[in-house]
Amino acid sequence: MKVVILCGGLGMRLREETEFRPKPMVDVGGRPILWHIMRHYSRYGHNEFVLCLGYKGEVIRDYFLNFRAMKTDIRLDLGTQKVEYLNGLKEERDWKVTLADTGPDSATGERLLRASRYFSGQTFLCSYGDGVSNVDIGKLMDLHQRLGRLVTVTGVRPLSRFGELDVQDGIAVRFSEKPPLHEGWVSGGFFVIEPGALEYIHAGEFFEHGPLQRLAQDGQLAVYEHDGYWAAMDTYRDVVALNEEWASGRPGWMERT
Repeated sequence: MKVVILCGGLGMRLREETEFRPKPMVDVGGRPILWHIMRHYSRYGHNEFVLCLGYKGEVIRDYFLNFRAMKTDIRLDLGTQKVEYLNGLKEERDWKVTLADTGPDSATGERLLRASRYFSGQTFLCSYGDGVSNVDIGKLMDLHQRLGRLVTVTGVRPLSRFGELDVQDGIAVRFSEKPPLHEGWVSGGFFVIEPGALEYIHAGEFFEHGPLQRLAQDGQLAVYEHDGYWAAMDTYRDVVALNEEWASGRPGWMERT
């Protein structure tokens, strides 16, 4: 099953980084966060990717066009210009990546429509290019098949940015540092989408606005409730936190190798 990743946004809240590169290319542990997302899907056997490029998409193109040369030892014959790769790729050797230009200013729904020629008529997985999780893709797909809706979205409870106090008679009886939000679920991305869902998207729309609302109104939006790890990279503080988590050797979205 193909994995469609939305990589074209401007990343305005992360201008410290995105002035120079698109948000999916911001490093976490020396690798773009996009690589971490792709690696997670690859662990579940999904190695065909369609990347919806937009803002500074050339940075993503350059990364993948030069991927092997930058990640392996090479020997060059300067006379014949022959290039010999001395060791193979490890985790990425089975990846097939389609780089689809979906426009510099397109909304997310429009990006899906423009890239749909590469997954036309197929059920596909879909993620944002700035969020990592340990969501079980196999269980997500099982729920999608069992409920038989056009779209299944992963619901998450992100951590609060603030400590939480339980107070009785003016005295704190419990303090939790950045606890999970308890009320309801929010969309964490990590979608499973049927071809018919694309008919709910109008030209120029954000997928998160009209299309998902119309799907919910028609009873066509299922939710996979994920209580595990999930984090989005929206601000520079998030970048620092994800890198610190990687440096700890115990990143919540993957086991470090």
